[in-house]
Amino acid sequence: MVSLLSRHGPSVCLRAPALARTVTAVPHRQAQVADVGKGLETTTSRIPLFMNRKSAAKSTTPAPIVRPVATALPQDRDEFWREVPVWENVSAKDFLSYRWSVTKLFKFLQAVVPEEVPLNELGTQMQSRDEFIADVMEGVAAATMAIRMTPYILSRVNWENPRHDPIIRQFLPLKSVLIPDHPKLALDSLHEEADSPVKGLVHRYSDKALFLPTSVCPTYCMFCTRSYAVGADTDTVTKASLKPTRRRWEEAFAYIENTPALQDIVVSGGDSYYLQPDQLRMIGDRLIGMPNIKRFRFASKGLAVAPSRILDESDGWVNALIDISNKAKKAGKAVAWHTHFNHPNEISWISKDASQKLFEEGVMVRNQTVLLRGVNDDVDTMSKLIRDLADNKVFPYYVYQCDMVERVEHLRTPLQTILDLEARIRGSIAGFMMPQFVVDLPAGGGKRLACSYESYDPKTGLSTYMAPAVTGRDKENKVYEYYDPIDTLPN
Repeated sequence: MVSLLSRHGPSVCLRAPALARTVTAVPHRQAQVADVGKGLETTTSRIPLFMNRKSAAKSTTPAPIVRPVATALPQDRDEFWREVPVWENVSAKDFLSYRWSVTKLFKFLQAVVPEEVPLNELGTQMQSRDEFIADVMEGVAAATMAIRMTPYILSRVNWENPRHDPIIRQFLPLKSVLIPDHPKLALDSLHEEADSPVKGLVHRYSDKALFLPTSVCPTYCMFCTRSYAVGADTDTVTKASLKPTRRRWEEAFAYIENTPALQDIVVSGGDSYYLQPDQLRMIGDRLIGMPNIKRFRFASKGLAVAPSRILDESDGWVNALIDISNKAKKAGKAVAWHTHFNHPNEISWISKDASQKLFEEGVMVRNQTVLLRGVNDDVDTMSKLIRDLADNKVFPYYVYQCDMVERVEHLRTPLQTILDLEARIRGSIAGFMMPQFVVDLPAGGGKRLACSYESYDPKTGLSTYMAPAVTGRDKENKVYEYYDPIDTLPN
């Protein structure tokens, strides 16, 4: 059996070089490992961000409260990861460690993909393992996002039928399913850079700003709205990287402090999961200390793609989040975690236990889902996702229409799909657990209810919206346009 286990980081990361078109050339395309552990607290170093060891020795900051969790695996828990052939001997202790990792994607696929997999949904046509892997590697070469997947999310894939798996469809590009972009698609479709008064701080709404302290995530979504900046450079995109430097962060903090109208900050990226615990505390303390800030949220997909970190007593991230939440409450301010589940298959007993821990510790968790073709664009799947989240004390907050970003045309749906989903699901679950179905308007119009369009013509695929509360940068009375995918328009 090929051993792919490593202790160096929790994810697989791949950037594709130029690809020869023959299957025989594929074995030369190796995955590159991203050592996420470098950005995490270790037992030998807990020096806060921007603090050297000399100043750290003089620090009077009290040690964080340690909240140990049970490490013994209950006997009735399903060790589902053992169904992945190369992980059949992986213990619960290893799998539940956030730093546990696999090494190279190509070798991993060779080990887990069967000799033949279904080519069509009915399973009447098959393709070989080599053909499937070649399709993946060609997709990687064409993608705007680098490939990074955690062991947890890899373990939730149905490897007997990977081509049609809803998780693979989100994170692993297949060249054969890509379709030509709509001419209106763009890397920065929301015009975030244009709405940034300082680098890494998007100020679009009058009282709210988006702070991007990092541009790295534990898992990269192919449909990332921030594909212009997030992740490593790819063959098709040179990223406007947002490295976590002191100067950039201080410029963002200064802008927030000196803009009295700002009351609400979203800390995203990238992903807040990639911040060190000390960085998380520092950001939380700075925001709590600003009189104008009433609330802030940390945005992270971590609960969906690496929930074991919440249960890992050797990792300090969740303790930092809990401490910030409690400190903010004492200061009369609200803190929440905004996470990102897209399909019920992403939820397991590990994510349930992690959600329960956060619930018991008083951390508010909300979910933001992206509507994706072939993933969650039917009533049954979306309804189950909403209910499963609600049952696990994760409040369904938004369902987004997929943004008009490049290389994801195969994942976008017509506006009519989101309208129909909301109409059919509303009333089936308590109103306070019913998410808002929204369009984040291209060109920086902000979020609007999908059903609040000014006009919509399903024949042309053009819908129009107005956003009266979003002003500045010549946005007054601006009409914003969203376009359905071309391949979904009537002939």
